[in-house]
Amino acid sequence: MRSMLMSDRSRLVALWLLVTALMVFGMVVVGGATRLTDSGLSITEWKPISGAIPPLSHEAWMAEFTKYQQIPQYKLLNRDMDLEAFKSIFWWEWGHRQLGRLVGTVFAVPFFALLVLKQIPQRLIWRCWVLLGLGGLQGLVGWWMVSSGLSKRVSVAPERLTTHLGLALILFCALIWTALEAWNGQGRAANRSRWPLAAAGLALFVYVQSLMGALVAGNDAGLVYNDWPLMNGALFPKDYFAAEGFWLFHAQAAVQFNHRIGAYLLFAAALVFAALVSRSREVAPATKGLGVLMAVLVTGQACLGIATLIWRVPLSLGVLHQAGAALVLGAGVCLAWRARRA
Repeated sequence: MRSMLMSDRSRLVALWLLVTALMVFGMVVVGGATRLTDSGLSITEWKPISGAIPPLSHEAWMAEFTKYQQIPQYKLLNRDMDLEAFKSIFWWEWGHRQLGRLVGTVFAVPFFALLVLKQIPQRLIWRCWVLLGLGGLQGLVGWWMVSSGLSKRVSVAPERLTTHLGLALILFCALIWTALEAWNGQGRAANRSRWPLAAAGLALFVYVQSLMGALVAGNDAGLVYNDWPLMNGALFPKDYFAAEGFWLFHAQAAVQFNHRIGAYLLFAAALVFAALVSRSREVAPATKGLGVLMAVLVTGQACLGIATLIWRVPLSLGVLHQAGAALVLGAGVCLAWRARRA
């Protein structure tokens, strides 16, 4: 019986998954910086293997720069860019892709080694295969996103940027959840109260709000309507439906307004959840603590979002705001997992 219980969990596997989750968190942060510096289109080809080696000579740098000069972003926005300026945006995108390669290696090599050594709990093996597949899919989606900005646009399509971030956050959440399962083993029983569903709903709300934030970033919508709490002195922006394409994804006013309303609702939901769960007698102290932590994190993220908007998205605040979103989501996943345990 003891050997069965021990085989149901593995703290080595849990630590490996948590390290990978931390690296995915880093990918999200670096990805945010890449977007804010308009660096994402600096590498115009997808070379998963050979692309790991950056230009090593002046001729190689000029070859990369020449490729960049053929796309609309250079022709319409950056015609005065010299080679040194190009290098500054190239390194952001190269670093982002290189970190992706590193994440894949850190996950795949230990996975196959642990699989051969039979160190992964049997019930988690299929989940790890899914995680591996999600990681590979993320690379494909990343190139699909970049390709949208190479022919007709001066930036990537906002909906593709949102898909790319959304998949990264799904991978981040799945890694955390599976790590918690590996560390603690299978639960003896599920919690049948209302709190698991409420906690899962709160985490899902954070995820959706993060996607709406990606639409704001993809449309550069943080550079307009920089007053708060009004929008150019109005409660509702007059050009809410003004966009080239589907307004819900492409109108700067619409995506910023939606993100604001989502923030207000999430802030209220987090406070209500924390207040109710703290008073409940059927909730474990750990769940209560995580509920309060969620309320604190959401409050901090809301204040950071307001500051980022008012100061017109400086790089430091923009990166912190994206990092904060991933941090709140990670806390939400931990809360949902803990609330599910009886």
